[in-house]
This record gives sequence, structure tokens and C-alpha cells, in this order.
Amino acid sequence: MFEIGNSLREARLRQGLDFPEIEQATKVRPKYLRALEDEQFDILPGQTYVKGFLRSYAEYLGLDGQLYVDEYNSRYIHVDEETPLRTRNTSSLGRAGPRFESSVVLIALAAIAIVTLLVFAAWRFGSNTPETAIPDYSTEPPAAKPKRTQSAPRLASLPRARMMITGALGDSWLEVHANQPAGRLLFQGTVVAGKSVMFGTERAYRRYFVRMRRPGNLRLTVNGKVRELPGPGPVLVTAKRVTPARNAT
Repeated sequence: MFEIGNSLREARLRQGLDFPEIEQATKVRPKYLRALEDEQFDILPGQTYVKGFLRSYAEYLGLDGQLYVDEYNSRYIHVDEETPLRTRNTSSLGRAGPRFESSVVLIALAAIAIVTLLVFAAWRFGSNTPETAIPDYSTEPPAAKPKRTQSAPRLASLPRARMMITGALGDSWLEVHANQPAGRLLFQGTVVAGKSVMFGTERAYRRYFVRMRRPGNLRLTVNGKVRELPGPGPVLVTAKRVTPARNAT
């Protein structure tokens, strides 16, 4: 414990400071600064001002402002000052307690009775209405699985094919798609005489859709076997056969 006022006064005098100079820096009026040094805290407007002025004055003098606020709290602020208010509130609640509790109990009982009547009415009058019966879902048939298209299992069952088309007798324009006419475009251009185009070396497909302008100039090999081209028009090529596209399924 230390003397708040004397400590402030000694620090001020040691530094040779006057109240007007301190007022200009801290914005605290001289009469309040004197009150702090004299520990006449009742002169100040309130405890909040006391703490704020203490902190500002002490820190201006180079002291620990929080230390002075803590000392003021320990000496002048007491918990007992709040006791009458709490006691007064507690006593008033104590006097109104039984009456208030009785009202709450009555309201709760009334609410329970109303809910009970509503449940009984719903059961009594709703049981005769067919629409209110709870449906039995225990015998509901399982949801039907989506039907698969016929082309999907057929395509999946086909073995993969590696195809080579060679310009054996001359040039021919060529267009190749994977699996179907709208499938991935694998090649589009001219196969020059004596040159070959390979399909399926990195990824072999199960079916190829092929368009040709001069099929007589081309030779088709599938999985190492030469296949005969059926003639003009698009064809579907699989590992086992070559079929005109208009007749293929």
C-alpha cells in the first residue's frame, strides 16, 4: 500500500512541473489535480472520472497509471456498496415469489389441459375420416430400376479392336469415330497411297464408325486380320465383323 496523493505530488515536484502545464497536456483541470494529490476524491464528478484522471496524471508523470487505479479500487471501491441493491431486489422477489409461482403453475396446468383436449378431439373425430388414416408403406413395392438400352450391353460385350486402314491402291478421304457416328473423332483426312493409319494402339475401342469416299483404294485390317469392305457408304467395324452402318444395330 502506498499514498496515492503524496506519491503524485512528490513526482510532480521532483520534475518541477506546475498544474497549468499538466492541465495543458492531460486536459485535467488544476482543481481536480489538487484533489488527486490531496486524495479528496469526492470532489471529482464520479469514480469513472477519478480512475481516468488518476491514470492520465500518473502516466504523464512517468508512473504506472494502472498501479494507481488498482490502489484506488482496493482502498475506496467496496463490494458492499452494491449489496443494498441486490438485497432489495432479492427481498422484493421473495415477497412476490409465492404469488408468481402459483400463477405459473396455473398457466402450465391450463396449457396441459388445452393440449390434451386438442389431441383427444383430433383422435375422436379424425379416426372416422378415411383420408386421415396413416398409409402403410411397409408393403410398398421397391422402386423400379431404370431400363437399360439394348445397345449398351451389346457394346459392352464386344471385344476391343485394333484397326489399321492402308491406302493400298490409291488415296481416299477417311473419317473415323469411336463406337458411334457421334462418338469421339479419331481421324479425319486423306489416307495417301502406300500409307497406313492405326487405331487402338494406345486405346482400343470396341467399335469404330468409318466413312470413306473411295473404299476400293483401301485395305482394312482388324486385330491382324484383313477384313473386306462392303462397298460405298459408312460402316461399323468391330473385332469380328464389318457391317454397313445403315443395317447395324
